[in-house]
Amino acid sequence: MRKEDEVIVIAGRDKGKRGAVVEILADDRVVVSGVNLVKKHQRGNPQSGERGGIVDLEAPIHVSNIAMYNDATDAADRVGIRIIDGEKVRVFQSDGRLVDE
Repeated sequence: MRKEDEVIVIAGRDKGKRGAVVEILADDRVVVSGVNLVKKHQRGNPQSGERGGIVDLEAPIHVSNIAMYNDATDAADRVGIRIIDGEKVRVFQSDGRLVDE
C-alpha cells in the first residue's frame, strides 16, 4: 500500500466502502479517507479559537482488512510485482494491468 492508493474495505463494519489511503502508520495500520469514522469528544481551546464538541475522526484500520480496488473489475484485488524494462512495477493479480496507470 502507498499513499493515495484507492482501496476497498473487505472486513469489519465498513465492509464495501472505498477510499484513498491518507496515512500509513508503523504498526501495520492505515488511515483511509471516509472509512472507520469515530466520534471524539474534543475540548475547546479559547486561546487558539478552537471550539469544543463532538467531532468525527478517521481512525486507523489494519491492512489485513483492506485490499486494492481494481476499477476494471470493480472489485478488490491482490497486487503483485513484475519487472518490466528493468524496473519494478505493481500489477493486479487478476488481469495483469499496471496499478499505477
